[in-house]
Amino acid sequence: MGNTCVGPSISKHAFFQSVSAVMWPNRSPDDSVHTNGEPVNETSSPKEPESPMPVLDKPPEQVTIPKPETEPKQSAKPETEPKQSAKPKKPPQIKRVPSAGLQAGSVLQTKTGKIREFYSFGRKLGQGQFGITFLCVEKATGKEYACKSIAKRKLITDDDVEDVRREIQIMHHLAGHPNVISIKGAYEDAIAVHVVMELCAGGELFDRIIQRGHYTERKAAELTRTIVGVVEACHSLGVMHRDLKPENFLFVSQDEDALLKTIDFGLSIFLKPGVKFTDVVGSPYYVAPEVLRKRYGPEADVWSAGVILYILLSGVPPFWAEGEQGIFEQVLHGDLDFESDPWPSISDGAKDLVRRMLVRDPKRRLTAHEVLCESLSLFFVDYLVIFLLGLLVVKFEVFLLMARVLH
Repeated sequence: MGNTCVGPSISKHAFFQSVSAVMWPNRSPDDSVHTNGEPVNETSSPKEPESPMPVLDKPPEQVTIPKPETEPKQSAKPETEPKQSAKPKKPPQIKRVPSAGLQAGSVLQTKTGKIREFYSFGRKLGQGQFGITFLCVEKATGKEYACKSIAKRKLITDDDVEDVRREIQIMHHLAGHPNVISIKGAYEDAIAVHVVMELCAGGELFDRIIQRGHYTERKAAELTRTIVGVVEACHSLGVMHRDLKPENFLFVSQDEDALLKTIDFGLSIFLKPGVKFTDVVGSPYYVAPEVLRKRYGPEADVWSAGVILYILLSGVPPFWAEGEQGIFEQVLHGDLDFESDPWPSISDGAKDLVRRMLVRDPKRRLTAHEVLCESLSLFFVDYLVIFLLGLLVVKFEVFLLMARVLH
């Protein structure tokens, strides 16, 4: 499942800020005091001798018990008597929200086998809003996979249940694309829905950006071609991702040139001709302005891809602020910064591509197909010229060498 426009804030010079505090509980008075790991026996300290009981040398004085006062008349009520209307309040009842996931006869609407008959579960790989992803091993083959277990009790509404069904349906719909994570199967039991997928052990694109700071233009162009290629494939098959961000792209291995895969189709939706969407979903730094205005279409995916390209080249998001509302204001009205480092050293072709992908008017924004067919070719123009010049130099040197040999 995806996010709903909720995310941490970052600063210009640090992509994410994390604050952690460790609090040690104060020792209660009842706790034992330990010295070198051993408890101190508090009873071992010498006690003061108890004083003896006093001795009486005369008989006790007579004590007179006062007579009870006459009861007041029935009409005269004491001021301290509580009012008859004051009754003890009942504790407030906690209204439990029924879970649509548990009430549904079947989330997947089909009978599935028991997942633990086919897979054994290992360590936890990650955790999201609705479920936990585990490493699992297929018993028949010994092959490793990732299994996302979605707790049915967290599927509160019918829409939550429908989102899970649609996510699995879209993954099957996009199966076969080399840069989309493949689904192995889906299972359901009394407490959870389990989605078994291929394992991507290379980590997130986000983590590699943090390690590098930013990518070279050539490498950024290669990654952008992969990302926009997925967007074009989704749109051509009638699917809008709606949550594109570096965290939702995984490498299949730790290799430098490992294949990049798109994951998390929890917010994805099937496109309908002429229909605009109104629900605000996505992640703050990557959400398109028309999404915030609650009227958008597939062009919003291109905006998110443009934000990723900006980050790949510079290491920081194009629109940032300390708070979520501030980020949204920047997305709606902020200016692109091409003056700070490293933008002065980046080619005009790369800057032009970023501008055309981050046009606020979705009608004027490049489509995914246009990005692949037109603009990315401009991205390589500087490197192409350098390559051709180098090739000419090599050929000229070979020509001179051959001329010397012949003479």
